[in-house]
Amino acid sequence: MKKIFILTGEESGDKLASKVIKELKKLNNQIEYLSVGGENLKSIGIKSIFNLKEITFIGFTNVILNIFKINKKINETVRAISSFKPDILFTVDSPDFTLRVAEKVKKENPNIKTIHYVAPQVWVWRENRVKKIKKFIDHILLLFQFEKKYFDKENMSNEFVGHPLLDDNKESKIDINQIIDKNKALISIFPGSRKSEIEILMPILLDFIELMNASYEDFIYIFHATKQHIDLIKSFLTSKKISNCEIISDEKIKSHTLKKSVFAVSKSGTVSLEICKSKIPSVILYKMNFINYLIVKMLVKVKFANIINIAANDEIIPELIQSKCNAKTIFKCVCSFIEDPNKIKEQVQKTELILDKFKSPMPSAEKASKILNKYL
Repeated sequence: MKKIFILTGEESGDKLASKVIKELKKLNNQIEYLSVGGENLKSIGIKSIFNLKEITFIGFTNVILNIFKINKKINETVRAISSFKPDILFTVDSPDFTLRVAEKVKKENPNIKTIHYVAPQVWVWRENRVKKIKKFIDHILLLFQFEKKYFDKENMSNEFVGHPLLDDNKESKIDINQIIDKNKALISIFPGSRKSEIEILMPILLDFIELMNASYEDFIYIFHATKQHIDLIKSFLTSKKISNCEIISDEKIKSHTLKKSVFAVSKSGTVSLEICKSKIPSVILYKMNFINYLIVKMLVKVKFANIINIAANDEIIPELIQSKCNAKTIFKCVCSFIEDPNKIKEQVQKTELILDKFKSPMPSAEKASKILNKYL
C-alpha cells in the first residue's frame, strides 16, 4: 500500500489539504495517511502526530522567541516522517515550517517525492528562495497563474492549479434567519485565524462597532471564527457588553452569512478572495508590533498587502495598515461605502475582473489530487 504524509502548519493549510485528500480518496482508496494536521484532516479520518496549535506562530519576533520549540518540533516531525516511510511528503503552505521539514527529509531519504501546495510568496520578497527550494521540492502547486514565471525562470517543476476559494462550489441552502434571529443588515467581521492576530485586532474592532452603533441602529456584526478561537472572541465581546454581535464557526453557515452581508471588515489574508467572490464590498486591516513592521517594510517589494490590489497594481480594496488600523479610520472608511452605492458597485466590478484572472478550469483540489496520484 502506498503512503502519503501530509504536513501542514496552521488551520488554513489543514483545510486546503483536507480538500485535496478528499478528492484523492475518490481516485485511489489504497493509500495510507499520517499527518501534522488539524480538525479538517481529522474529520476525514487522518491522524495527526501532534496538535497543530503547538506550531502555529506568527511574526518574526514570535518565531525568534519560540525558535528552540520550533526546531524541536521540526526534528520530531522529521523523525516521524522517516519512521512512516511515505512515498510522498505532501507539504501545504506555512513554508517556514513545512519547507524546513521537507529539506531535512529529502536529505535523509531522496527517494521520498516532495510536493508542495501553495507557493511561498516569492513575488513579495526573497525571490532567490526558488533556487534553494528546487533542491528539495520535486513539484510545486501554484494558486496563481502569475506565479509560474518565477519558478519557470529557475526550471523548477510546477503547475498552476488555481485557488480553491474561487472554485464554483455547489452549496446546500441554509436559512440563516434560524441562526441569527434579527431583522437587521449584516456586516461580516474577520478578525484572523491566529490568536496573536485576534488579540491585536479585537479591541480595535469593538471600538469600531461602538462608533457604528452611535451612528446606525440597523446593523448586526457577525464575527467569523475558527472553532479553536470562539472562546477568545467571546471573551472580548463579553468584556465590552455589545449586544448586536454574533460569532459563527461552521464553514457552511459562514459562507451563507457572508453572502447575506452588506459589507465585510477583514484581516488581510486569503479570506479576501472569498469576500470578493461573494461580491461583498470590504476593507482590509492589518497590524503587527512595530519591530515586525519595520522588518517587513525593509524586505517586501510590493506596494500593497492584499492579493487583489497586488494583481491590479491599484488599491481597489482600502488597506488600513499599522497606524491607519484604528477604530476611527475604519469607521470613516466603512461609512464612505455604506453611504455611497456607486462606490460599492465600482469595487465589486473591479474585483470581479481580477478574480477572473485567478480562476482555473478545474477545481484546485481535484487538479492537485490528480498530480499527487500521478506521483504515487
